[in-house]
Amino acid sequence: MRRPETLLVMDDRARGMQFGPEEMARLRAAATLGDPVVVDDLGSPDALRRLAETEVLITSWGCPRLGEDVLRAAPRLRAVLHAAGSVRSHVTDAVFDRGILVTTAADANAEPVVHFTLAAILWAFKKAPFLANDARRHRDDWSYVEGRGELSGVGRTVVIVGFSRIGSRLVRLLRDLDLARVLVVDPVADPAAVAAAGGEPATLADALPQADVLSLHAPALPETRHMIGAAELAALPRDAVLINTARGSLVDTAALEAACSAGLHAVLDVTEPEPLPADSPLYSLPNVMLTPHIAGSLGSEARRMSAMALTELERYAAGQPALAPITRRDLAVQA
Repeated sequence: MRRPETLLVMDDRARGMQFGPEEMARLRAAATLGDPVVVDDLGSPDALRRLAETEVLITSWGCPRLGEDVLRAAPRLRAVLHAAGSVRSHVTDAVFDRGILVTTAADANAEPVVHFTLAAILWAFKKAPFLANDARRHRDDWSYVEGRGELSGVGRTVVIVGFSRIGSRLVRLLRDLDLARVLVVDPVADPAAVAAAGGEPATLADALPQADVLSLHAPALPETRHMIGAAELAALPRDAVLINTARGSLVDTAALEAACSAGLHAVLDVTEPEPLPADSPLYSLPNVMLTPHIAGSLGSEARRMSAMALTELERYAAGQPALAPITRRDLAVQA
């Protein structure tokens, strides 16, 4: 098997998290590496020297945009293997125009988000994060739980917006738990695939009034910006829980602040902006759980993504097809 000239392009944080001794040994076995092995600035003299010989870029967080100027400096470039999720921030039309292979480790990144979101859904059935806040104030009398509505997952309705890598996995997991009915809102999803996973295709307008839990998994596109606004939030049942582990831009923040101030429950791992302004009411509302964008791969989880990128490198070097290629068309409907 040949060993293509390869350059890592990522910031120091990504390099430290994703490429330890085991990953570097695997990289050296599969590729030819020059000096430097990793860069975060593609305009530096060292980077330009490496680009002139590079056939494969392994990218991650902190990779600069791969525009015409970078591609002119990399005449031998044939593959961009991303060791993280979305390639939208650095892969340009020029990359696809050149016919360069692009792959993503988004499948590996989806797993911790699925786990986090499933936990959030199950806790949402019991209103656990919000009752935990109340328990701090009601230390000698837990009768406050009475009258808080249904605290069960059996026979409830979960609405999944986006039959994506994450959304589709959640539908299957919820089916296997045999707790809740699952409605899936995704205009581009195959209804047969949704049904096979255990979901029921639905429109957003039809699904919202039935949602005990609304979980968002759509990509951040111009068409999805603020898809959940004041009207959509008002359509939710009074005791519903909104979960957003996807992109903050899917929800109109001003409308969300107003709805949560009026009693809507929310579990928010992403917001717009991120972080929220210090005076946002979402920080102090007991019916809101805010986490600092932790659902995705962090720490040792991130090494699953570098492992996937290294598998793509090994397959490329062996002349085998990519496992997770990304095309220009894919970017029109994916994160």
